[in-house]
Amino acid sequence: MSSFRKAALSAALLALAGLIPAQAAEKFPGVGRTATPKEVAAWDIDVRPDFKGLPPGSGTVAKGQDIWETKCASCHGTFGDSNEVFSPLAGGITPDDIKTGRVAKLKDPTAGRTTFMKVATLSTIWDYIHRAMPWTQPKSLSPDEVYSVVAFLLNLNGIVPDNFTLSDKNIAEVQQRMPNRNGMTTKHHLWPGNEFGGTKTPDTHNVACMKDCAPEPKVASFLPDFARNAHGNLAEQNRIIGPVRGEDTTKPAPKSLGEGASATPAVAPAAAQANAGPKAPTELLSKNGCTACHGINNKIVGPAFTDVAKKHAGKVDYLVGKIKSGGSGVWGAVPMPPQTLSDADAKTIAAWLAAGAAK
Repeated sequence: MSSFRKAALSAALLALAGLIPAQAAEKFPGVGRTATPKEVAAWDIDVRPDFKGLPPGSGTVAKGQDIWETKCASCHGTFGDSNEVFSPLAGGITPDDIKTGRVAKLKDPTAGRTTFMKVATLSTIWDYIHRAMPWTQPKSLSPDEVYSVVAFLLNLNGIVPDNFTLSDKNIAEVQQRMPNRNGMTTKHHLWPGNEFGGTKTPDTHNVACMKDCAPEPKVASFLPDFARNAHGNLAEQNRIIGPVRGEDTTKPAPKSLGEGASATPAVAPAAAQANAGPKAPTELLSKNGCTACHGINNKIVGPAFTDVAKKHAGKVDYLVGKIKSGGSGVWGAVPMPPQTLSDADAKTIAAWLAAGAAK
């Protein structure tokens, strides 16, 4: 092949290579762009039951215990058996369960359930801790820290010894000791199930009825007061295309579902928002996730803000300390984890509480 023909062919291939991404990006004109490999990798963090997607690393039971006591025990208990905030993670497992891969207590309808009694795949435990824990700082644990915490949980449940090191190299071997690894089934149906002597065909085997259908129902919904602005104003969290618009959750709920519940509110121009000055205390409550556990006038997980205001009126410095450090015992046994908001935000919220928590 002549040099000229080689050059012409190379130029054509390069032009074609440049055209393909451009055509892909034009599939939805004006809507976003093609994600880069690095952006895809940041989201592609799931771990499958065959452990595909598991990052390299390792962690010991001892290191896991240190991390657990610092970041996990306040919600799950020192030994993972607390049932005050969340369901217990550890307990209910026998050596025979580890041998057979079926947890005997799951056949007892009166027995309590723990996470390691039910979960069949260790990848589920690893993946959930990696993406969602600690509750107040999800995705903040490194892969080695996740391996360590999982190793500690395995030790609490008698699956691995005290001196064990869990890694991506041996996690598949540990899977073969999961207490309920053989207990997974898709043949579910309503009470009483086959495991308790029932004889009905599982619901998942039913055939859908496609005749004599009822009229299509109209579905409407509303946000309860404590959740209206828990994660910021919904009106500001929508794309500029499409029919769906979020309600302005900084304003009170409509009196009825048909009264402007889905209307598109006017959003202040960006310049006006940028010059709005310090955020109001109620905005800071939403920004920092406080309203997930506390209502203004009602208890959720923790006490109502108005109750805190009555009990600690005028105690700004005390409230700043409690917000930053967390704790338990003042309002019951349910703990509040330490909060990571700035000192200025903590003082603004504390001053608002000390002055009566006015709306």
